[in-house]
Amino acid sequence: MEFATRNPLDAEFWDERFGKGFTPWNRGAVPQNLQHYVQTLTANLQAPSPVCLIPGCGHAYELDFLIKSGWQVSAIDFSSAAVATAQALFPNHTNAIVQADFFDYRPASGLNCIYERAFFCALPAERRASVVRRWAELLPRDGLIFGFFFVDEDASKRPKGPPFRISSAQLSALMEEQFERIEDAEVSDSLAVFEGKERWQIWRRR
Repeated sequence: MEFATRNPLDAEFWDERFGKGFTPWNRGAVPQNLQHYVQTLTANLQAPSPVCLIPGCGHAYELDFLIKSGWQVSAIDFSSAAVATAQALFPNHTNAIVQADFFDYRPASGLNCIYERAFFCALPAERRASVVRRWAELLPRDGLIFGFFFVDEDASKRPKGPPFRISSAQLSALMEEQFERIEDAEVSDSLAVFEGKERWQIWRRR
């Protein structure tokens, strides 16, 4: 398939791929690790419902799942085609699916968690520090980043993307000033594009 745009920092890059139906990162379902985490957390929840942001939401299947689990959720994407696709899939949640740039977005209410799924790895290495800084700005102390990270110890040998790979050492170096990792687990139902290189992780804001 031929594409006119090659820069993933441009919204047109993603608009073109959604427009042509080329979305190999789309599961079309909710990942097992997320289902288990939410079910466990919800069963033991003593505090008010989590207030969660999904940056780079794409088709937004997780948004629907989290809302049905009683969470307060906002999903953003800077691709108008992605937002239109998600709103068409989930017409009952159109108000929760917003076109916005993650680096400029201001949530309507305070967050206590952010869900990561194929957003961090969609951006080239030079934007990673900016993403981590923005996560830290958006979350209070003890707020959580949870989700999936595309980790490859040979990342330097495969610099092209998206998805862009990162080594575990590089990820730790970026995160550990602001966050503490509290969970790291294998993923058994990865899509082909991520298979064998995906980790389920939870990071807590220091």
